[in-house]
Amino acid sequence: MRTLKETKIGETVRVVKLHGEGALKRRVMDMGITKGVDVYVRKVAPLGDPIEISVRGYELSLRKADAEMIEIE
Repeated sequence: MRTLKETKIGETVRVVKLHGEGALKRRVMDMGITKGVDVYVRKVAPLGDPIEISVRGYELSLRKADAEMIEIE
């Protein structure tokens, strides 16, 4: 299983599954990250957290803990 946390800068990936439960999973889905959507990793902060991504036409910053819950292909 590969997660969004392991994705390199400049790579475009597709979301396969969201892990997690309840409000945490709902918050990620509310940001537009759902199964089948393409995600482009724009940059990573100097200390590695957060990760800036482009999804559905807008930029979004995710913590590594949240990115680890997103399974990709």
